[in-house]
Amino acid sequence: MDKWNLFQRFLITENAQISIIDFLINAGIILVLSFVLEYTYSRCAKSLSGRKAFAANFFLIAFTTMLIISIVKSSLALSLGLVGALSIVRFRSAIKEPEELAYLFFTISIGLGMGANQRIVTIIGAIVLLAVIWGKHLSSKKTRQQNLYLTVSCNGGGKPALENIDSLVQQNFKASKLVRYDESSENIEAAFWVEIKSTENLQLFKNKMNEISPETRVSFVDNNSF
Repeated sequence: MDKWNLFQRFLITENAQISIIDFLINAGIILVLSFVLEYTYSRCAKSLSGRKAFAANFFLIAFTTMLIISIVKSSLALSLGLVGALSIVRFRSAIKEPEELAYLFFTISIGLGMGANQRIVTIIGAIVLLAVIWGKHLSSKKTRQQNLYLTVSCNGGGKPALENIDSLVQQNFKASKLVRYDESSENIEAAFWVEIKSTENLQLFKNKMNEISPETRVSFVDNNSF
């Protein structure tokens, strides 16, 4: 019976306490790190839609994670209860890109570290990850390349030959590959995958195609859309 009482006390006894001062300090650190992460995501993320709205949730996620860890770490029973609660509640979120999931894990890790009162490790880890993100962002801006799906079509007379189109593509783009070509008595259509460094190449190619055939229609679509 004594062993059973000892086991019960082990389950309900709060083995770890956190003071209000420590909690407020951790909350302040989370506030700073989450705002820095929000700014980083707004500037460095490749997502084109809803970046500010998505990043606005970082502080809420980090603070909630810290609050949960701060509470459940004081008791084994609470920790087991958290596992049971999470097995019942199903979280569903519209994650469109893996990059969004990576930033969510980054935010949760900050909350976990602060909830476990591991300030130094959490701050150093966050600084290292932020430095890597900004380093990759700045380096990619210098050597940024984009893959596009180029379509050249022309109806009526004065259709340009495939040799002329392919020659212009090779002259104006770093790399190219012909993926589709259709020709009939009335129209011609050619599709390429091209790699560009700047939008100036697009305008220059369009101007040269109009010189060859004014009725030529040129369209560019991001290759990642396919």
